[in-house]
Amino acid sequence: MALILTPDIGMLGYLINKEVGAITYNLFHHKAVALLLYVWGIYQTSEALQLAGVILFSHASMDRMMGYGLKTFKGFKFTHLGAIGQQPLT
Repeated sequence: MALILTPDIGMLGYLINKEVGAITYNLFHHKAVALLLYVWGIYQTSEALQLAGVILFSHASMDRMMGYGLKTFKGFKFTHLGAIGQQPLT
């Protein structure tokens, strides 16, 4: 169960700056990267790579269901799906 949260290690890039954080976060949360890792695992007959691909894909899908998207360079709260958090009341 804890393995599903391991892609969040990509957030550590934000300790350096917003740009590095967005790049590392997106690398660990991009579904195409997950699929490529899984296919590479099949090609290499590596169950570990296949599992890593499944975990990355599952985590990214779970994040999208909860409204979290790939990060922009503006900061952690800004994603390709829009801003995270409460929107101002108008």
